[in-house]
Amino acid sequence: MLKAIKIFFEKLSENPEQSEEDKQHAIHLAVSVLLVEMMRIDGHINDEEKIALKASLDNKFDLLDIEKEELMSLANQELDQSIDYYQFTSVINSHFDQQKKIKMIEELWRVAFADGKLDAHEEHYIRKVNALIHVSHKDFMSAKHRVRG
Repeated sequence: MLKAIKIFFEKLSENPEQSEEDKQHAIHLAVSVLLVEMMRIDGHINDEEKIALKASLDNKFDLLDIEKEELMSLANQELDQSIDYYQFTSVINSHFDQQKKIKMIEELWRVAFADGKLDAHEEHYIRKVNALIHVSHKDFMSAKHRVRG
């Protein structure tokens, strides 16, 4: 299964003429992986973070609850097997305009702040993703302040 996912991502980057359904699946998975990692990064997963993660998926995609659960399970599997975030952030870079990338950073902040505290690992992770998807520091900080209030 995980080998099939890896092959899928490789085909995605090699074949710009793939189906719209395949593109959407790749986007859904890439976003889910980044959000699930945000939830996992501090080593403590709580209900508030799970709720924020599902809300973030709701904000991004029109998915049924069962599809969200399946996507989160697949994202966890991907994270357990991946060595970096490039394969996921490259999908974001290929398919998101700058505004969607900024919204992605906002969703990461939303999950990070869901439990009421910001762990240093969480902020470091968001900075890393921010750099990989080429969002300016100004937009990074603005997103943080919009979410934190």
